[in-house]
Amino acid sequence: MIQVFVTGGTFDKQYNYITGELYFQDTHLKEMFARGRSSLDIEIRTLMMMDSLQMTDLHRDTIIKNCEACHLEKIIITHGTDTMVETARALASADIPKTIVLTGAMIPYAFGTSSDGFFNLGSALAFVQTQPHGVFIAMNGRCFDWDKVIKNRRTGLFESI
Repeated sequence: MIQVFVTGGTFDKQYNYITGELYFQDTHLKEMFARGRSSLDIEIRTLMMMDSLQMTDLHRDTIIKNCEACHLEKIIITHGTDTMVETARALASADIPKTIVLTGAMIPYAFGTSSDGFFNLGSALAFVQTQPHGVFIAMNGRCFDWDKVIKNRRTGLFESI
């Protein structure tokens, strides 16, 4: 069984066609797993719905405490890409003996086929089942060690360092 913790980020943003603003309503994960015909046992829990640029150490502590308290050893966290590496660092510092994979999207899932969220979620599902205990970031079809990755803000891709 795999635990999925939702924290928000671009992944789950909705688009208001009248104002042109992005906002949060509910996670798209149940729909995504159904569309992907996933046959895995997955437990989804929303911890927060926020832009990661607004995330504080208190929010990261909530994520850490939920990972520590989780009875499962395989955890995926959907997260905003802007501070994903910071949260991964905090999780690694907590030294939780589980496999934790963070993933996100540069384009909201609600935008349809232009979103990378569906692909990144599928990659995270594969990586959480195959990686050893530790903290990883799954973006752009790659699995990165938490301390060997950066988000290239010019290209919008995650890269090894």
